[in-house]
Amino acid sequence: MNDTDRQLLALLRDNARMSVTELAQKLRVSRATVQNRIDKLEQSGVIIGYTVRLKPEAEEHRIRAWMGIAVEGNKAPAVLQALRGEPNVYALHSTNGRWDIVTELRADTLEQFDRVLGRIRLIPGIAATETSILLSTHKV
Repeated sequence: MNDTDRQLLALLRDNARMSVTELAQKLRVSRATVQNRIDKLEQSGVIIGYTVRLKPEAEEHRIRAWMGIAVEGNKAPAVLQALRGEPNVYALHSTNGRWDIVTELRADTLEQFDRVLGRIRLIPGIAATETSILLSTHKV
């Protein structure tokens, strides 16, 4: 991957719907070059898909939070498996530091959110959790 590829990826991260013509103008290369680079990045697995970003109030699960999870001993694989089956778990990340796992939770109401927290805290192998509700998003 070269600098042009990195610049192309940055432009696509900002706006994946930008036309090949506009990308070529911004990168100061031909449209064919941009299309070839996109094709190669897709074929090599660097680009695995395209997505849409919504303003938070447009999404169904309007209550969002980060939960840090401390896992007992070597039970992380079982805990991760259980969390994958929880429909209100939006993302799972293994990490270092105080928490073994950090997850993003989403719910429609505070009552639903409370039930989600209760279910997660009952998963065998979870030693402790700490949850922070996300109040505002300043950059996506």
